[in-house]
Amino acid sequence: MPSTPTKTDELRAIPVPGIHDVVAGDSIAGLIVDALALGGLQFHDGDILVVKHKIVSKAEGRRVALDSVKPSAAARSFARNNGADARVVELALREARRVVRKKHILITETQHGLVCANSGVDVSNVDGGKTAVLLPEDADRSAAQIHRELKKRTGLYVPVIISDSFGRPWREGLCDVAIGVAGMRVIHDYRGRRDPYGYKMHATEEAVADELASVAGLVCGKNTRVPACIIRGYPYRRGKGSARQMVRPKEKDLFR
Repeated sequence: MPSTPTKTDELRAIPVPGIHDVVAGDSIAGLIVDALALGGLQFHDGDILVVKHKIVSKAEGRRVALDSVKPSAAARSFARNNGADARVVELALREARRVVRKKHILITETQHGLVCANSGVDVSNVDGGKTAVLLPEDADRSAAQIHRELKKRTGLYVPVIISDSFGRPWREGLCDVAIGVAGMRVIHDYRGRRDPYGYKMHATEEAVADELASVAGLVCGKNTRVPACIIRGYPYRRGKGSARQMVRPKEKDLFR
């Protein structure tokens, strides 16, 4: 089997509907394979699977009943001044490695090294506001587990991307990014190569895992109950890639 799938003339993003509400202990790979079968679909060689993190978190038991959360004084103060839910703020502070900004929106660096709003704590698309969902403890590990299970279920090598929606500096709106990856390289490094005009590139590193997550985000949407998507036709490069490789190290951080 080739290490890099053959490039096709088109790139397809295929939604995976029919996945029921996920509970702790569910097999994400099993749910997706079964949902595909019910819809008359199946994986093809060269496919990439993108999964929204929320169903992964639910399957891993990363849910917290908000009534069980006792906000600290710091959480109550921020919530009062910014119109936030103090219980969600408290969870975000607990999940944070450090607080980056506490003005209008709580921006934190998570234990994974991700910089995002509220440490990724989310109450949407859960149960109407009674429960919050946290990010997976180790999304790369979660992606690797799904990748292995898909190989057992299908016999195919299917790279897995776990995605979440992040805001961006200087830009309005959200875009999906990869927070967990298994089975593929996450960055294509073009440094040292020449472009079609002969210019030698010095700084071009393409974050392909994030780009694929965003493609899937267009299909999965926010209110469609489609938490997974197959990307077909993209010539990914096999490798031991991880989302952590896309976290810019402190010494190269432009804003710290």
